[in-house]
Amino acid sequence: MSEHQYKFNVAMSCGGCSGAIERVLKRLEGVKSFDVSLDTQTANVVTEPTLSYETVLATIKKTGKTVNSGEADGQTMEV
Repeated sequence: MSEHQYKFNVAMSCGGCSGAIERVLKRLEGVKSFDVSLDTQTANVVTEPTLSYETVLATIKKTGKTVNSGEADGQTMEV
């Protein structure tokens, strides 16, 4: 099984918002890389095959930010 690519549309209003998401993703086991963009309001996350979409979504939501939409490997997912 190969790595997963998850994409989230997250409401972020400042650098502190994107920084909070970067900090939680940095600590999450199984995350290979991520790109959090304040400009495009997105968080793109590449993970090990074992890390589920639901786990990454819950981790981002723990920051208190609103997740508007999400994709897992190109498929639209529930948020």
